[in-house]
Amino acid sequence: MKLINTYDERDEAEDAAEKLTGDKRLASERDGTVVIYNLFGTPTWGNFHRLGMYNLNELKILIEQRVNWSPTQQARHAEIVAALGPVAKNYGMKIPPHWL
Repeated sequence: MKLINTYDERDEAEDAAEKLTGDKRLASERDGTVVIYNLFGTPTWGNFHRLGMYNLNELKILIEQRVNWSPTQQARHAEIVAALGPVAKNYGMKIPPHWL
């Protein structure tokens, strides 16, 4: 399990934990008077998508419309894929070839 995301609100953190598949754990930590909630789980593209992270929802829509892309959509696709590179590296994952 790895740190997936951090939340300021307990309810938001618990809702996110419900969306994850596989092993998961929610841990709170206090910094002075502020409590934050760390969500640990299995880092998968599916889990990130369920949490609405890294523009994966937008990427899915773009890929579904790939044949009719405008130059703006092509540029946006390139931006999202470029941003996924460090995520993939940090979590030891590969970007699926059909996303490229």
